[in-house]
Amino acid sequence: MYLLVAAGVASNDWWMRIVAVAAPGSRTLLSAALPHGTDPHLLLSERGFRVRRLLSATRVDGEIVVTAEVFRRRPKARPRVPGRVRTIDLGVDIELGQSVPKRQRVAAYAIVLSDLGILATQFSHRTAVPGLWGLPGGGVDADEQPGAAVLREIGEETGQEAVIDHILDLQTDHWIGRSPSGEIEDFHAVRIIYAAFCQAPTTPIVHDIGGTTASTRWIRLSNWRRTQWSAGFRMLLDRHLDALTANTRVRRSAS
Repeated sequence: MYLLVAAGVASNDWWMRIVAVAAPGSRTLLSAALPHGTDPHLLLSERGFRVRRLLSATRVDGEIVVTAEVFRRRPKARPRVPGRVRTIDLGVDIELGQSVPKRQRVAAYAIVLSDLGILATQFSHRTAVPGLWGLPGGGVDADEQPGAAVLREIGEETGQEAVIDHILDLQTDHWIGRSPSGEIEDFHAVRIIYAAFCQAPTTPIVHDIGGTTASTRWIRLSNWRRTQWSAGFRMLLDRHLDALTANTRVRRSAS
């Protein structure tokens, strides 16, 4: 049972900046830091832009800068509605006025395809969704580029070597919950999603033992809808997988 959560002062390891341009190489239309708990698409929408496609994600002077090609749209005249914040079962009450540290974590994940299907990872008991399946990826280290981070995570979690094709999407989630270390925190997850391809797939194996990944496997494209995905990753696959599998590099053997 929860009485009230009052978040404390932000203590982010780093933050993300959203840059909007009308076309690759054109002048900047908007450059704004991403506030805690805010969806990047909402940030752009409130300023009269809609994303046509994402161009890049790179670390610049400590910030992760995501550049989006946008087009103008008329913002709707309506009051700002705060983003949804989930409260995960903590096993303790949070008292009125109790301060909870804020954390914004930037991570990189990939929809990795090969002749064997789609690469999937299973969440361990250290997460809030043990047993469900997701995409390989994880947090971007403080000195790391997002693209390098997702390739590192793919290797650690699955033992596969992948090649990034392009940046695909941005996804956010915001909740109050307990971190893997046991700390209660106000957590803003910002996920950079890539499309990637594995040219020489092997039997996946988890190298990062004891982490948030319990198991890994290739899932045939014909079976992916019967797999128990976490809600966020299933939404990504629903949105992007059909277009990605139209790529001629994914052979019929993946079906």
